[in-house]
Amino acid sequence: MKTGQKIGRRGLMVMAAGTIASLTVLTGALSEEFPSKPIEVVIHSKYGGGTDVTARMMMIRTRRNLDVDMSVVSKRGGSGAKAHQYAMSKPRDGYTVLALTQSHLYTIARGKSPLTIDDIVGVARAMDDPTFVTVATKSPYKTLGDLVAASKEKPLNWGVAQIGGTEHIGLAQLAKASGMQFKVVPFGSGAQMVQALMSGAIDATLPNVSEAGSQVRDGTFRALAVMAEKRLNDYPDVPSTFESGYEVKTSTTRGYWVLKGTPPDRIEKLSQAMVKAMNHEVFVNYLKSSGLTPEDSIAGQEVWDKHIKEEYAKAYQALKDLDLLDK
Repeated sequence: MKTGQKIGRRGLMVMAAGTIASLTVLTGALSEEFPSKPIEVVIHSKYGGGTDVTARMMMIRTRRNLDVDMSVVSKRGGSGAKAHQYAMSKPRDGYTVLALTQSHLYTIARGKSPLTIDDIVGVARAMDDPTFVTVATKSPYKTLGDLVAASKEKPLNWGVAQIGGTEHIGLAQLAKASGMQFKVVPFGSGAQMVQALMSGAIDATLPNVSEAGSQVRDGTFRALAVMAEKRLNDYPDVPSTFESGYEVKTSTTRGYWVLKGTPPDRIEKLSQAMVKAMNHEVFVNYLKSSGLTPEDSIAGQEVWDKHIKEEYAKAYQALKDLDLLDK
């Protein structure tokens, strides 16, 4: 249209109709029923591992509650960094959910992720797997007090899965609270760490309940404490670190999160669907088979998001104390 040209009545009507149509399309997009297409659950580890299996167990009933399909997508590399990069390439619309373990938090704390902790919004917690302080049955240490006292005289050899991992951080926190010394021996995995304790290659280690519960029950290992605020129902004879005088707790957690900017109503819908699914007997039996309980593991958005931030703060301080943060 030339400058100064008048718009006729018909032209105004056409423009108005176009504007109304555009607004209708926009309104429809904003009010789209969620979810209306498949949801991806992104893991940072290999298919068939614990994170993958936990996600698939969660999805069995969640997909029914949401009435959409769900699939697991593995983006391995950088201890979670590749999964974070993938998430950043996707719209923040609730259709991309990530599985979280502490590895993600350590990667962020060490500055090896494109994300910060403020970019993470917790959706639901699936598993809270506490850590035992264990020695072999033939060990001379009968109590946590015995172990701490011996570790003050000379550093003992403690097995960990990896440097800067959950066991190492938990051990550092216990040492800081008790004043004991330690040496770490990394084995690459929790299973190898447990085997090393059985063979006598190390003095002590910090396996999860799911990793060493059977050895504690059959007497192969002596659990001196569980790193938690209270005793576990299935292990009533094992004192907690809190009651032993050390306010330190460590566990391996698995749960689900989305990037900040995802609509809150969609986060809430995902959270409710997951929590309901994980309280079904299918997932509950999965937890119980690992020696865990739904009461201590499953949590919704508010509890889980707070838990993530608390875990991150503790991990950051421990990694700083261990001089494992990037300069």
